[in-house]
Amino acid sequence: MSEESTEASGPSPAQGEGRRFSLRRTRPATKATLAVAVLVVTGAAVALAVSVSPSGSGSPQADMAGMSGMPGMSGPASPTQPHSDGLSDSERGFRMVPETVPTEPGDDQRLEFRIIGPGGMPETSFERNATKLLHFFVVRDDMAAYQHVHPEPAGDLWRTTIDIPDGGTYRMYAEFVPVGSADPSHPIVLGRNIIIPGDTTPATLPPPAASARAGPYTVTRPDGPAQPIAKQVNQLRFAITGPDGAPVGDLGTYLGAYAHVSAFHTLSQSVTHMHPIESPGDGQAPAELTFHAQFAERGEHRLFLEFRAGGRLHTAAFTLFVT
Repeated sequence: MSEESTEASGPSPAQGEGRRFSLRRTRPATKATLAVAVLVVTGAAVALAVSVSPSGSGSPQADMAGMSGMPGMSGPASPTQPHSDGLSDSERGFRMVPETVPTEPGDDQRLEFRIIGPGGMPETSFERNATKLLHFFVVRDDMAAYQHVHPEPAGDLWRTTIDIPDGGTYRMYAEFVPVGSADPSHPIVLGRNIIIPGDTTPATLPPPAASARAGPYTVTRPDGPAQPIAKQVNQLRFAITGPDGAPVGDLGTYLGAYAHVSAFHTLSQSVTHMHPIESPGDGQAPAELTFHAQFAERGEHRLFLEFRAGGRLHTAAFTLFVT
C-alpha cells in the first residue's frame, strides 16, 4: 500500500476555521519573473503587480488554447444535480470583482472583493451554506498550495487574508448561495486567477495513493487508489486513524459535517465539492466516511479532505485519476 506524505497546517479553533495546505517541494527552485499587469476594477485602471483573468471569463482555459471544462456535480442529498464549477468569474448574473489583492508572497495578505448581483449592486447577504455565508478557496496552479477561508462582509466588500507561499499563478474561488435560491444545496462558485511575481518553486504532484498523512493522523482510502468514473455517481470512502492505528475517537465537526472535500481538476481547475453522507446528528462518528461524487471531467484531480480532530483542523491531500 503506497502512502502519500503531505504537510498540513491549521489554526486552533480559537483562531478560526481557515485552512492552509502546503505540499513539500520536490524539484529545484526556478525563477519566475512576471510582468506588472493592469487590473480594471469598477471602471478604474489600477496598476498592480498581479495579473487577473479577463472579466467575463475568469477561466484558466483562456490561457490554455480554448480548453473547456464541464460543470462539476456533487451533493449528499442529491448527488446528480449540477454544481457550479468555478471556471468563470460570472454566473447567473453574479460577478466577482477583486478590489485589493496580494502583490507579493507572504502570510496574511489582505484580500478584498465585491460580489456584484444581477441588479448591478454589491451583494453581502447570502443564505448560510455549510454554516457560512461565503466560502473562499485559493489553489496554486500546480496544486501545491490550498487554502479554505471565510471572508466577512465589510460595508459592500468581502474581506479576508490569505497566505501566498511564493510566486506563481493562483486561482481564487468564491462560493455562496443567493437569498431565495431555488436550489440552495448547489451554490454558485465564481473563479478568478491572480499571478504573483517572484520566485516559484514548482512541485511534482504525487501519484494516486491509498493513504495520506495529515499531522499525526493517517487518512486511508479503503478501496485503495481506485479510479472513479466520470459522469457517474461514485462513492469515495475514507478512514481516519490516529498514531496508534485505531480509528479517531474524537473526530469533531467542521462546517456542520464530519469532513469537507474539495477536488480540483489539475488542468481546467474546475472544482467539485463533497460532504459525507454520515451526519453528526447520527450519533458517534463512524469509522469510515462516505462521499457521493460525480466528476464531470476525466483526468487527474487533486482532492483535499478537511477534518477536525484533537481540537485542530487538518487537511489530507490525495491525487485522484478519473476515467
